[in-house]
Amino acid sequence: MHTTAGPAHHAGKTPRKAALASFLGSAVEYYDFFIFGSAAALIFPVVFFPSGDDAATVMSLATFGFAYVARPFGAIILGHFGDRIGRQKVLMFTLVLMGGSTFVIGCLPDFQTIGWWAPALLVLCRLAQGLSAAGEQAGASSMTLEHAPDDRRSFFTSWTLTGTQGGQILAALIFIPVVALPDEIKYSWGWRVPFWCSAIVVVVAFFIRRSLEEPPGFAEARAKGEVAKIPLVPLMRDHWRAVLRVVLCAFVAAVSTVFANLAIAYGKEVGVNEAITLWLVVAGNVGALVTQPLFGRLADRIGRRPVFVYGALSAAALMPFYMLSMSQPNELLTFALALATFSCGYAAANAVWPSFYGEMFSQQVRFSGMAIGTQFGFLMAGFAPSIVAALGGVREGGWVVISLFTAVIAVIASVSALTARETRDVPTAELGLKHERETVSVG
Repeated sequence: MHTTAGPAHHAGKTPRKAALASFLGSAVEYYDFFIFGSAAALIFPVVFFPSGDDAATVMSLATFGFAYVARPFGAIILGHFGDRIGRQKVLMFTLVLMGGSTFVIGCLPDFQTIGWWAPALLVLCRLAQGLSAAGEQAGASSMTLEHAPDDRRSFFTSWTLTGTQGGQILAALIFIPVVALPDEIKYSWGWRVPFWCSAIVVVVAFFIRRSLEEPPGFAEARAKGEVAKIPLVPLMRDHWRAVLRVVLCAFVAAVSTVFANLAIAYGKEVGVNEAITLWLVVAGNVGALVTQPLFGRLADRIGRRPVFVYGALSAAALMPFYMLSMSQPNELLTFALALATFSCGYAAANAVWPSFYGEMFSQQVRFSGMAIGTQFGFLMAGFAPSIVAALGGVREGGWVVISLFTAVIAVIASVSALTARETRDVPTAELGLKHERETVSVG
């Protein structure tokens, strides 16, 4: 097997440092994702909208969706600069933008203080978060993949998504006690604390990323003037099939929102204690902290496609059993099925996609290809709760709708994955160069 960098480079700390930087960046992103979503449902209707307004909850939840509207635009913009000027520079920008926006939300005045300017500023901050998130995972995955040795790319890039689990766990542990505070504290300064705490992780990640060098291959291409002036041109000309494939594969992310959001709503409908539903999500994410690096290692041994397809289909197969267990008195069984569905099922696809998607593109357009493909595909994850709810998924017997939706999503993602080339044994320098008319020409 060929390698793209010398043994000294791979024997050093750079791949581990890149993986750690990716882990922390994703942790910041999904820490924000979880606390904003929780606050939009439980806090913001009281703080940022007219008190007692029946539409407050609807408007508050709408602010959550603005990030998904901003993400595709952010993917195009940040993907361009990530492939044009460098992964590290864009990742520093996304980290500061995400951390700064999250911190500022915790400082915003409420509706009683400045009226409708309060929700307007909240939406502005949410749009900034969406722009940041659009480039974070694609950039972190590209950076880590290009620093990693050829035979361990999937393992190192799996830490990008493992960071999402770390962020959700941390957010849950901080936010759960906040909602238990007395109302006069919770709605005044108590809810702000989780948003302020994001600054701690941002500072740590900032100093790690600041000292991280650009991948050797990208630095060499930039020095030779071989980077694309407009990466979107060669991407759409030579890699459009890969972009479409990533969009459809990325539908699998909807399994996560089904597990974390719809399952909670359905569990509450059938009588599961709210605290228990939250702890089910925590348990699934804790389990994924352990299993995702293992799935990354497995993908380095047997290939990306079989691990990804297993993750998608096994999660779909287990989802109806998990849903049905919520209406049973055996909580231990429900926790076991939560771990099986998320940690042992979906986690496989989640761990592998950073390498699987990234390896479909050449270095010249990798950041753009991953960012655009994933963010358009993730729209399915963003709208999954409303789609399934509209179909009756959160009513009594809604487990059937939830299970069928998950199955359809998993099949689409799996079939799309099977059309991809297996890239486990392809040297990093040759990725994206031998199929679909992909070339190294400068756009």
